[in-house]
Amino acid sequence: MFRRLGLTLGLAFTPLAVQATGEISDFTLDNGLQVVVVEDHRSPSVTHMIWYRAGAADELPGQGGIAHLLEHLMFNGTDDMAPGEFSETVEANGGSDNAFTSWDYTAYHQTVAADRLGLMMQMEADRMRDLVLVPEEVETEISVVLEERAQRTDGSPGALFNEQMSAAYYRNHPYGQPIIGWRHEIRELTIEMLQDWYDLHYHPNNAIVVVAGDVTPEEVRALAEEHYGPIPANPDTDDQESRVRPAEPPQNALRRVIYEDPRVANPYVSMLFPVDETLAYDLRSQATLELLRAVLSDSDFTSVFARELQIENEVSLFAAAYYSSTNLDNRPFTLLNMPIPGRSLEQAEADILGVVEDFLEEGIDQAAFDRIQFQWQASQIYAQDDAAGQARSLGTALTTGYSVEDWENWLEVTASITTDEVMEMARALFAQDPAVIGHLTRPAPETEEEEVSQ
Repeated sequence: MFRRLGLTLGLAFTPLAVQATGEISDFTLDNGLQVVVVEDHRSPSVTHMIWYRAGAADELPGQGGIAHLLEHLMFNGTDDMAPGEFSETVEANGGSDNAFTSWDYTAYHQTVAADRLGLMMQMEADRMRDLVLVPEEVETEISVVLEERAQRTDGSPGALFNEQMSAAYYRNHPYGQPIIGWRHEIRELTIEMLQDWYDLHYHPNNAIVVVAGDVTPEEVRALAEEHYGPIPANPDTDDQESRVRPAEPPQNALRRVIYEDPRVANPYVSMLFPVDETLAYDLRSQATLELLRAVLSDSDFTSVFARELQIENEVSLFAAAYYSSTNLDNRPFTLLNMPIPGRSLEQAEADILGVVEDFLEEGIDQAAFDRIQFQWQASQIYAQDDAAGQARSLGTALTTGYSVEDWENWLEVTASITTDEVMEMARALFAQDPAVIGHLTRPAPETEEEEVSQ
């Protein structure tokens, strides 16, 4: 069933890339593990990725950050491998490995010589079910994650502002909590909570293996059946279709977020516009939203915002639109405007909304649209010019509700979208008020009280 599609998916839906790298095939083992193979014989290497349908938006209340913390602990050893031995073995075989967590998935990947694929599957299958959690290592990793949060979020005014904006936008859906977790909840995570999370989600019927590189489907199937095949499915693990999160109520009240931080170099305003929930299930609508974003802000010189705000009127240092549908559930459409020094954030709000109003009246120049559409499609094709990129793109698609066929059809769909469709989408989107408007700014300078003498 179609769910949605985003930039990463868009990067993947590239028939030309498919022609260059060979056929894509997929199969499912008896225990429910889905396996996708992308043949790419240009290099004697292979990228092996395993994706679990478990991310930050699947966490229980009060356990924020547990998906990401377990990702760290997956490198700390099993009953067969010592802590750190997984990555040491990959490196000793000339490869590299890493992992990442999102709201909707957690993924682990290795890139190695093609003849080491069996070893990668052996080690990944081992830690799928035989991870050993040790209290001292859990405490250490909690400290590591808290330090990571300090560097990536607490040390960045922009990251803290975005965290508050997201929390203000989502009043019921778990996308409102940060992937890394709130600091006070990370501290309270226990080894028992981690074991429960691992026991529920890390099973073959909750995972997808993507292999891209110098392999054949027959080779991959034989290795997958040997290493992953003996692991039983977990009947208590939800399947893809049952991943239903709490829905958002109607966005019928404007919220304002004012975040002040003395470290802010250039203040800016951000606006979050709700996207119709029903569009999450429509492939063409998602592609149209992506093209609208591209028309508004993809180019530093020719996009609508750059031309009007930065070049012609010279009132902005930077202006952009953002839309990401690489999520299982809907995200808002975001406008951002960073005014030139001396121009207020209230003026910046009016400036960008004024450009949107003019855009809705004047429409899109067909020649400019053709150029943007061509450049956007070309960038998607070039982004797929390596096996690791293809594996990541496919894994993102499959863990957010799409099929391999959807992935292959993406470019054809985007190429057929017209300016009329983009304008109709824009009018529907901007006919409503923003749900959240935020100001990221510096505190006002303190004024010295005038000394009064008798």
